[in-house]
Amino acid sequence: MIVAVDVYYEENKAKSVGVIFQSWEDSKPLEIITSYTENPPEYEPGFFYKRELPCIRELLKGTDINQIHTIVVDGYVYLNDEKKPGLGHYVYTDFAGEIPVIGVAKSAFHDNEAFVQKVYRGNSSKPLYITSVGMELAVAAKHIRSMYGAYRFPHLLKLLDQQTKETRL
Repeated sequence: MIVAVDVYYEENKAKSVGVIFQSWEDSKPLEIITSYTENPPEYEPGFFYKRELPCIRELLKGTDINQIHTIVVDGYVYLNDEKKPGLGHYVYTDFAGEIPVIGVAKSAFHDNEAFVQKVYRGNSSKPLYITSVGMELAVAAKHIRSMYGAYRFPHLLKLLDQQTKETRL
């Protein structure tokens, strides 16, 4: 199974959502899981993962992690051409490097081209920025390109974004 994860923050609470699906081409999730974190760590510039990772870790306790073969995060695996670790890399190492992670970002990051592949979907002239660890970048980009939906942002990732922001905390 594949799980795409995201976290939404409001005041002193965080809502984490995971959309679980079987195949990259799926149009519907198998399951949507949610967890809430009271008083998540404060955001530290340059250390986004310190805020997000504990919430994702808590969310994934609600899965049979042994059934997950890929995790998709909203963001980057590597933040620059020197492979500075981003959220995706920290998720990967948190699971002992056993589950490949794909980062899907909507905007470019300064000095970050060597380990990023741009994916154009639908009729959009704006790409998605794909990074990966534990999986070849070209394979990760192919998976995101093959996801269901006619628009720039794949349907299940759009659903994840909606579910994360739905219902105030």
